[in-house]
Amino acid sequence: MNLPKTVTSDVTLFWLRRDLRLTDNAGLYHALKERGNVLCVFIFDSHILDKLEDEDDRRVTFIYQSLTLLKNDLERHGSSLLVIHSTPEQFFTSVSPKAVYTNHDYEPYARKRDELVAGILAKKQVEFKSFKDQVIFEKGEVLKDDGSPYTVFTPYSKKWKAALKPFYYKTYPTEKYFVNLIKTDPLAMPSLDEIGFKKVTDSFPERVIKSEVIKQYHKQRDYPGIEGTSKLSVHLRFGTVSIRQLVTIALKKNEVWLNELIWREFYHMILWHFPKVEQAFKPAYDLIEWRNDKDEFEAWCKGETGYPIVDAGMRELNQTGFMHNRVRMIVASFLTKHLLIDWRWGEAYFARKLLDFDLAANNGGWQWAAGSGCDAAPYFRVFNPYLQTEKFDPERTYIKRWVPEVDTPDYPKPIVDHAFARERVLSVYKVALES
Repeated sequence: MNLPKTVTSDVTLFWLRRDLRLTDNAGLYHALKERGNVLCVFIFDSHILDKLEDEDDRRVTFIYQSLTLLKNDLERHGSSLLVIHSTPEQFFTSVSPKAVYTNHDYEPYARKRDELVAGILAKKQVEFKSFKDQVIFEKGEVLKDDGSPYTVFTPYSKKWKAALKPFYYKTYPTEKYFVNLIKTDPLAMPSLDEIGFKKVTDSFPERVIKSEVIKQYHKQRDYPGIEGTSKLSVHLRFGTVSIRQLVTIALKKNEVWLNELIWREFYHMILWHFPKVEQAFKPAYDLIEWRNDKDEFEAWCKGETGYPIVDAGMRELNQTGFMHNRVRMIVASFLTKHLLIDWRWGEAYFARKLLDFDLAANNGGWQWAAGSGCDAAPYFRVFNPYLQTEKFDPERTYIKRWVPEVDTPDYPKPIVDHAFARERVLSVYKVALES
């Protein structure tokens, strides 16, 4: 690993992860305010990249583009960004800065990684400081009166709102302290090819907060054929926008949109307290006898099930890395209930394809659809794709956009009959849950 001479014992490192912005960044604010000579660093973590199946993974290109913008910003202030392709433990073993600042990450891998890095730095007597940034309330900040974590959303959201004070969503004024960024010539950045990936030419959702969309969100959010959602999920995922900024806007514009931000925090809280995400949250659901037909799973992945709303969603996902939230619920219900395929198969496919993939929300959403999660839909709730289409895509605008052959002989017949599938899943679930 070729490190520039800028990493010396008088340098404080700010380690970027899920917070790819300079403004309103909690950890960066504290690093700049408390220290001088702050150098921002991002590590393309080999532990994570080596598990990605596709060389053209959209997320890597999105991160790369976001880092390029961030690097340009830093260079306008006479500083730069250090980008490393390595593992965190290799990098932090090889340097001895004055201190390392970062923001909390709550996923199981991240918790182990940070514990390991903290240990490496402690041996060198290098201070490691981490701050809350990607959520308003974290870990045990919103709990039941008896100190236990909530597992139902509505009471959690009420307690969340009751606890909210302006202090929690005020902006961190990092700009005041940019003078404490390290002064350096531009630093070289490895190319995408050098880290083993290919550039994706897709256009990504803009980093733009569309006030009018947010204002009308409660009326339009369920209709995939119109631009009724903010498309900010990928920016929240990688921290190119601040959650505090979004909550400030939500409080002024739309409580339903605020509730969606709270759902995100609910799932992060669940992940923190119940990190065994590979198992059903409700253990009885691990007894379900899934059919797990590989051919049917393949048809679902390709968007060739013969159910137009399901196929439109899967094709949108495959072609863009995005899927409308209402449609995510429909396709997840279809896989688990109509095809009786283990929710973990669907979760893994979404994890591979979604540009905004977030372990907490993805796992929470899939277990909600399967009925196995906290505050999940009851197992006997089986989405009817035809009724969902009539209600939310009545002109079939969304379907025709993604399944242009829908009304031609080229479109496949339904992979399974809805009424039959519904009876079958109710029977299989009942046997598992009453055994």
